[in-house]
Amino acid sequence: MQEARHTPHRSGRRTRIALAAGASATVTALVLTISATANAATLLSDDFNDGNANGWSTSGGSWSVSSGAYSQSSTSASAKALGGSTSWSTATVTANVRANTFGSATARGIGVAARVQSASNFYSLVLTPNSVQIRRGATTTLASVSFSAATGTWYTLSLSATGGSLVGSVNGTQLVSASDSSYATGRAGLVANYAAGSFDDVLATDAAGPSPTTPPTTAPPTTPPPTTPPPTTPPPTTPPPSPSGIIGWATQAGGTTGGAGGPTVTVSTFADFRTQAQTEGTRTILVNGMLTGSGTVEITANKTIRGVGASSGISGTTLAIEDMSPANVIIQNMNIRGVPGRDAIGIESATHVWIDHNTLSSTIENHPDFYDGMIDITRGSDYITVSWNVIRDHWKTSLVGHSDGNGGQDIGHLRVTYHHNWFDRTFERSPRVRFGETVHVFNNYYSNVNNNADSYAIASLENAGLLVEANVFENVQQACWSASGYADSDPGRLVARDNSLTNSGPCETNGSVAALPYGYTADNVETVKASVTTGAGAGRL
Repeated sequence: MQEARHTPHRSGRRTRIALAAGASATVTALVLTISATANAATLLSDDFNDGNANGWSTSGGSWSVSSGAYSQSSTSASAKALGGSTSWSTATVTANVRANTFGSATARGIGVAARVQSASNFYSLVLTPNSVQIRRGATTTLASVSFSAATGTWYTLSLSATGGSLVGSVNGTQLVSASDSSYATGRAGLVANYAAGSFDDVLATDAAGPSPTTPPTTAPPTTPPPTTPPPTTPPPTTPPPSPSGIIGWATQAGGTTGGAGGPTVTVSTFADFRTQAQTEGTRTILVNGMLTGSGTVEITANKTIRGVGASSGISGTTLAIEDMSPANVIIQNMNIRGVPGRDAIGIESATHVWIDHNTLSSTIENHPDFYDGMIDITRGSDYITVSWNVIRDHWKTSLVGHSDGNGGQDIGHLRVTYHHNWFDRTFERSPRVRFGETVHVFNNYYSNVNNNADSYAIASLENAGLLVEANVFENVQQACWSASGYADSDPGRLVARDNSLTNSGPCETNGSVAALPYGYTADNVETVKASVTTGAGAGRL
């Protein structure tokens, strides 16, 4: 699962930056600065080109600077190098990491750490010979995903700690996330736990941070190469990971990784987008600009489709994810326009899909049949998360289960999580669910769902089971239907808790639902509106 990489240009002399205001006095050898990076301040940066590790303190192992990298040579110790301030809370720590040798201890791993409070209290993102893990301390694994980490190969690791959310990326692609609130603040760190290896280009920022740089494929040179100009048209960088990470049903039964491990391509025409999306094989497709087409684009398995910046996306076409188990598709950071008469995103007989941080919209018409669904999930689709999207000015928003007569295919499937989405002027189906259980709808914000007397936000029908939790409803004609059914459909089951309703009709409850198999932390409902309106949609990664 290694990401395709190229060798970056390494100039003979790089600027060493470190520690914004509030840094510990133990790192006075490092230079104070404010980063030029948009949306984040640099807390610490070190490329070790000056031949020393001034400002770093170590615990265990044998550390030295050689050939422009910071190395630890022991495989029989729990070794750490620490830098920065114990007061840092929100932080992303990124570094190029190379494992030279893994020891035999069960807790072996090499990577980066955040919120380091002591030699035993910290969070880390580490590579092992066959996995990438988020850990609390040296031995407690909070999250893990299969990953083949080759010795002698450089990888870029990035660990983001925001509130109780921990998100880990390798080579610019988010692979693992967890929730834990044990440590609120702490320093940045490098971890070589019963593993020998090297570290370079360490960067800590106070927010989600810039995209990780592509790691070198060979060791840092002992003699700086001649300086060469950068490419005249460098490709756009991969956006940083979602602040909340992937949670919910898309993490289950093997998880959803999209194009991780494959090459990254950038497209700036609709024809190129269609070609890349429909070509077999694992890849990340960066969409640069607002592309307009027609018809249907059938997305093949193992794809990440991600917009560049805040204004890229697709209009005039259906993105179809169909007949694949697993599909393993991620659609992220895109502006998507409604398609007259068809779905904008159609998920049919497909599993493992993550729709995240997109802005989806259309133009409200006087009748609901002008547009079809915005995100429709049908025919036994499964293991899907819809998160941090803005969906507005649309009628038939998100249908889960396409008809009352399809129970034979749908029962036991249609497991979907909706969280931190903003449904604004979406006059029904946000979502409307048949048969699926348990569909989890939490921490969403619903506003102005009141076009007429039939408008509603959520419906549980045909014995579906929904957990509706800590959502905010403002000016919603009817928050939830369940016991009375809806239209010609029979009732479903719905459990509601901790929701907030302002100038809205009730959230009708009925029966009980099955327990969820995944861990999550629902935000306090009082914070949901502010969190969603500032964090959801394209350009908010």
